[in-house]
Amino acid sequence: MNKAIVFGATSGIGKELTEILIQNNYKVAITGRRLEKLKELEEKYPDHILIKQNDIQQIEEVEKAFNEIVEEFGHVDLIIQSSGIGFVNLDLEWEKENQTILTNVHGVTKLYDLAFNLFRKQEFGHLVGITSIASLRGNRGAPAYFASKAYQKAYLESLYIKTKSIKTNKVFITDIRPGFVDTAMALGDGIFWMVPLEKAAKQIFKAIKRKKSVAYISKRWSIIAFVLKIVPTWLLKKAT
Repeated sequence: MNKAIVFGATSGIGKELTEILIQNNYKVAITGRRLEKLKELEEKYPDHILIKQNDIQQIEEVEKAFNEIVEEFGHVDLIIQSSGIGFVNLDLEWEKENQTILTNVHGVTKLYDLAFNLFRKQEFGHLVGITSIASLRGNRGAPAYFASKAYQKAYLESLYIKTKSIKTNKVFITDIRPGFVDTAMALGDGIFWMVPLEKAAKQIFKAIKRKKSVAYISKRWSIIAFVLKIVPTWLLKKAT
């Protein structure tokens, strides 16, 4: 049986992916702050779930939970980082910016490092980061969120490059860049090209199976990504 860890499994993409993994014969360790949500999944799939409550902002908790899971599992085939937070923050309230940085940069970096070092030691494994289409450019409404996703994108690309040092060629890095998915993380009103959660999760799992280095969810967001990469900043300023 394959073994996976999903960080941020209490809701949204992380929860949906957990259920897909179980349906595909994975044993899954799930983490998150809300213990009651983790227990709901454990009760639904008692033979396939291991729960470890933690807060990704508390990096000591992240490392403790990670090491306990690895010790119990023996090995890990797949790690999915789905924890995230973001705010529309036009007034640049520091608490909102700080919460975003603590989760999306501080905590996520710790998890990425733990995962990569484990896979380097094992000489196999697959790290999947759920970033965002937001990683491609800046934004006036949610600057910390967009910047944090750009950081994650660059970090995952760096880890992808670092896999060259692992001679087995069995360590994989995947950057999943969703557009707007129908979850609590969809920021703003009048949301364009909203993707149903179930559809998004199925596409993500397909990208994981194919071990793609980058995948846009849904696929049509790759068109928007192309445009965003070439549009000059002055035009973005006028349009947003």
